[in-house]
Amino acid sequence: MSQKLLRSIPFRFMQWKFGLRGASAATEVALCEKLVKTIDETPKIDKAVVLAFDAVHDDAGRFDADNTHLYVTNSYVMEVVAKHPRTLFGASVHPYRKDALEELERCIKGGAVLLKWLPMVQGFNPADPRCFPFYEMLAHYKLPLLSHTGAENSLPVLDYSTADPKLLIPALDRGVTVIAAHCGTRLWPSEPDFLPDFIRMAKEYEHLYGDTAALNLPMRWKAFDAIFEDETLRSKIVHGSDWPIVPVAYVGRLGVGESLQLMAESNWLKRDVLIKHRLGFDDAYWQRAAKVLGLSE
Repeated sequence: MSQKLLRSIPFRFMQWKFGLRGASAATEVALCEKLVKTIDETPKIDKAVVLAFDAVHDDAGRFDADNTHLYVTNSYVMEVVAKHPRTLFGASVHPYRKDALEELERCIKGGAVLLKWLPMVQGFNPADPRCFPFYEMLAHYKLPLLSHTGAENSLPVLDYSTADPKLLIPALDRGVTVIAAHCGTRLWPSEPDFLPDFIRMAKEYEHLYGDTAALNLPMRWKAFDAIFEDETLRSKIVHGSDWPIVPVAYVGRLGVGESLQLMAESNWLKRDVLIKHRLGFDDAYWQRAAKVLGLSE
């Protein structure tokens, strides 16, 4: 973790919540233990995907230390999930790195159930032709791609334009199953809103899904309205938590009294699940991620 990340207000809030200090190895162990305990205490969650996060690489495929503020290696996550049976391996490979295909294949052999990208933080364009061989391999191995779309406020952003879900069309055209994290939603009125683009694409592309990660934030609540008003769109949504981002109950749909009751739950992962359950997400929603990830028939 970089010093810039440690100064991030959302990150500092998370540290305070969990009683963590700095970026030491002890802090990493404590956070991992907190995650596992949180999963064990949360209903409706049989398994949870633990995500790696690859470093920034420049146009020549070299590791870019100056712009890398968070780096969680695939090897580290493999070690974590090997110890905890309720966790699954979510790999992350920067498509510009010189050994991208080799690392992707290593992760697939290591049991990855999806590939995680955050292009505007990791510094690449998903529509760049350099990504196309990567897509061919993902499609061949039927490994879903979880790619961030819409606003990002927890990590330093290098290029906001790469938050556009339309940049994922080359992956979809090559047969990749894509999960658009956050459904393209924005955080502030001054930011581009990609939610309408996501909705249109979700209906157009059979293998495009969106997740509900961080939708329990007031600035993203309107996505719930769109989801519950459209049965077709609702069938393309999978569960995501964005833990350890704090979930906030949607007062407009749940009312003040019920929202206050839900906010009293101190386990943020459990609170996120309870809010979505009260909002009305059905059994198909809770089971859809397993199907998309190829974990069930």
